[in-house]
Amino acid sequence: MPQPAKDDGPRTNEKISSPQVLLIDHEGEKRGVVSTEDAIEIARNVGMDLVEVSPNTTPPVCKILDYGKFKYQQQKKKNEAKKKQKVVEIKEIKMRPNIDSHDYDVKTKAMRRFFDEGDKVKVTLRFRGREMAHQERGMELLQRVQTDFEEVAKVEQMPKLEGRQMMMVMAPR
Repeated sequence: MPQPAKDDGPRTNEKISSPQVLLIDHEGEKRGVVSTEDAIEIARNVGMDLVEVSPNTTPPVCKILDYGKFKYQQQKKKNEAKKKQKVVEIKEIKMRPNIDSHDYDVKTKAMRRFFDEGDKVKVTLRFRGREMAHQERGMELLQRVQTDFEEVAKVEQMPKLEGRQMMMVMAPR
């Protein structure tokens, strides 16, 4: 048996269950409380639909408008909102505990660019061999990164050690 079509929009015409509605006509004028049958009749005479715009009030507010055009406008608004939202990416910067100053500068320049674009940055510090004995050097490096970016970024996840890696996540302010 086929599934009935999912009705996700506002109720229209005969689907409005309330006996009385607060009517707003096609010109935007408030007509007051009218019976639902009369409101549907008025809408049909104008060649439009009766659409329930505020179902949670008593009586529900209904407006006379072209339902096809109304749905089109809603879809356009939804698409416009989707265009404007920014997807935040997490960029990863990998370092070593005894990084050279020039290499550090190159990494921080990339991090600054990521923050300017509005992305989060995950700073990963990899320890190899005997470097595991000097985890405090790694912690000092992450503290240095934190202080260098204090004005443009905040620490979202504090530095923590996972196996041979130490990680910290920073987000733009």
